[in-house]
Amino acid sequence: MTGNGDGSRSIDLNADLGEGFGPYSIGDDAALLDVVTSANVACGFHGGDPAIMVATAAAAKARGVAIGAHPGFEDRRGFGRRPILMGEAEIEADVAYQIGALCACAALAGHRVGYVKAHGALANLSNREAGTAAAIARAVRAVDRDLPVVVMPGLAAERAAEAAGLRVVREIYADRAYGEDGQLADRTLAGAVIHDSEAVARRVARMVEARAVETRSGRLIPVTIETICVHGDNPGAVATARAVREVLERGGFRLVAFAVPRRA
Repeated sequence: MTGNGDGSRSIDLNADLGEGFGPYSIGDDAALLDVVTSANVACGFHGGDPAIMVATAAAAKARGVAIGAHPGFEDRRGFGRRPILMGEAEIEADVAYQIGALCACAALAGHRVGYVKAHGALANLSNREAGTAAAIARAVRAVDRDLPVVVMPGLAAERAAEAAGLRVVREIYADRAYGEDGQLADRTLAGAVIHDSEAVARRVARMVEARAVETRSGRLIPVTIETICVHGDNPGAVATARAVREVLERGGFRLVAFAVPRRA
């Protein structure tokens, strides 16, 4: 959260988009782009393809929405949510490849990639494993050292990005439960994904006012919050994003992308 000098506060709202493939679509990207301020665009590994990347970038540009690269494991069947055993050099190359792919597709759409946020199992591993986190940070720095990295606060991914000299943007999840260690609860656990849009909105309001993540037990862990994620593939994602935006605006927040627009 940042102040604007006039007593107001600003915050970013992001969602994962462009995760279909060929004729198959996932989520209502058009509706979500009318709500969020930043879009994490799949880069062809867990979802997405060149045509979808170009179309998503173009639609985001038309609505004034920032876009970021959302690299993950090459695992369409598992939607990038299954960990794959890989060496650090392989992870580094795969992440660089995916960022580059979206940069090229965004250029075709007249837009520009403004940040990087790891997806699914790759992101979860980067929060726990210093080597994975460092590989992602090296890839981002090699492609464009000015690209911010969206991370969960207080974990290995944040430390690696900072060590690489990258700007970090700290994120909380609106529709995902947290364990007592500040990590996301495993999706196999009951209640790990929260589907009630009004419950999600109330939870977000509590977290941003407390400047903390709320664990499954109700404990609050203090964190910095600069952006809030709503998963675009969840049923009811649009209603959830709208409810979150409304509760933030009622709380005096101005919704604005953290990524600084740059010339395409």
